[in-house]
Amino acid sequence: MTMKSEHRLPAEWEPQGAVLIAWPHSGTDWADMLGEVRECYSVLAHAIAARALLLVAGPELEFAREALADIAPERVRYVNIETNDTWTRDYGAITTLDASGAPALHDFCFNGWGLKFASCLDNMATRAIVAKGILRRDAYANHLGFVLEGGSIDSDGAGTVLTTSACLMSPNRNGDLSRAQIEEMLADTIGARRVLWLDHGALAGDDTDSHIDTLARFAPGDTILYTECDDPADEHYDTLRLMAGQIAALRTADGRPYNLVALPLPDAVYDDDGTRLPATYANFLPLNGAILMPVYGQPRKDRLACDTMRVVFDGYEIVPVDCRALIRQHGSLHCATMQFPTQALTL
Repeated sequence: MTMKSEHRLPAEWEPQGAVLIAWPHSGTDWADMLGEVRECYSVLAHAIAARALLLVAGPELEFAREALADIAPERVRYVNIETNDTWTRDYGAITTLDASGAPALHDFCFNGWGLKFASCLDNMATRAIVAKGILRRDAYANHLGFVLEGGSIDSDGAGTVLTTSACLMSPNRNGDLSRAQIEEMLADTIGARRVLWLDHGALAGDDTDSHIDTLARFAPGDTILYTECDDPADEHYDTLRLMAGQIAALRTADGRPYNLVALPLPDAVYDDDGTRLPATYANFLPLNGAILMPVYGQPRKDRLACDTMRVVFDGYEIVPVDCRALIRQHGSLHCATMQFPTQALTL
């Protein structure tokens, strides 16, 4: 099927019908901490199921069924497929809608964040889920010749897409394409009328080459939430300061400055080998009147981030989810989820 600019990528705070997660299994990098991470996924799954249909994919679903047995059957669907890993944000279908509300499920190539990790099974996940009859087969759009991860783009719902040059211009993704050609591809597939590029901003320990969902996100009211570092001694200070300056220079489609709101940078989190991990509060998930918010066991910073979100998403329920287990594998809450509007579902 051919997608042109009459389609748009909805803002994530628009109504959602379902959210996909992939259950951690013994063949993933979670193998040495399955109990801990499955507890985190159980908390996340319950938070999702209270607000949308929960889709759980993976090869060892008996463990998921046991952990989620108290969720009403009509609130959850299990999809038995093989997976390399659990970061569904980056290999799940990206859904657009046309003016009538008809969906398109865009299946882009996922190559393990620029050929860093095995991804052969994850790259087939969307086709497998469609084949299982969960997502609409007639809406499937094959774009496997173009590498694009869901965490690398953010949409205001009105045709503007925010991204980073470090990721989309990575040589191991679409290295043969120019910036203009990438913009054209985004226009022809997800309906991007404008692409705003950030050329600064990176978090230590980030394997994604500066995914936008770790750095800056759209919010209602022409707002951009962004990760700020206020400590000159922190290794992130210079790059995040440059990013903030670039964000301040961005303009809306009608030429006005954005409403800018800073999110704190969490205190440094390290793995057992002393490597700093990419903890960020920008990795949140809006979901039907709630914000599922990653927190990291840091009372002051966690509270400040949640309070900031209450102001920006006025009237939304803020639901903290402890993501200290997720960050051990260099991801967080938004990375572990992919949402679908009701129109994309067959259920």
